[in-house]
Amino acid sequence: MIQIFQLIVLLFSVIIHEISHGYAALKLGDDTAERMGRLTLNPLAHLDLWGSVLMPLFLFFATNGRFVFGYAKPVPYNPLKLKNPLKDSALLAFAGPLANLSLAIIFGLLIRVFNATNFFLILIPYFQLIVFTNLILAIFNLLPVPPLDGSKILFYFWPSPKVEMFLYQYSFLILILFIMFGWNLIYPIIYVLFTILTGIH
Repeated sequence: MIQIFQLIVLLFSVIIHEISHGYAALKLGDDTAERMGRLTLNPLAHLDLWGSVLMPLFLFFATNGRFVFGYAKPVPYNPLKLKNPLKDSALLAFAGPLANLSLAIIFGLLIRVFNATNFFLILIPYFQLIVFTNLILAIFNLLPVPPLDGSKILFYFWPSPKVEMFLYQYSFLILILFIMFGWNLIYPIIYVLFTILTGIH
């Protein structure tokens, strides 16, 4: 039961992540996502066959439910409609991880309240999954490698054509190597944040 809930949490967390990009773009003057019907919680508008279905299921069964990851179709935006394309691209990129971090904070606080009052303790394992899943999505997407959100933030603070060209050229290889060997680099950050938010060690 809780494993199925984990898949559902992942699906809606990546959808909220993408919707947040779209709303941020809309606030910054670009209505592309709105016109394409991407500002909706309807999963059908966001599902990516590989990232939203096949990869999460593969990881789920390959790890016996211990690890699940995925993504939704990226929300499109038109940088030509942004007043300050470089800065605004970084802002709307940050909106996705910020949405996931916000979800982690909200459910982390609920866990603390429920633990302190002994109310709805049965819900705590489910809320823990929500916090952990959203922390993974937030931290992973902040990695400064295209097409992840962190790359647009990096390019704003370090506008180097050489760095940008290098990262775009080798982004696929870098991400494959990270997925295979690099999770231990960000897991300590995720666990520290999880403990801070939930009070659970």
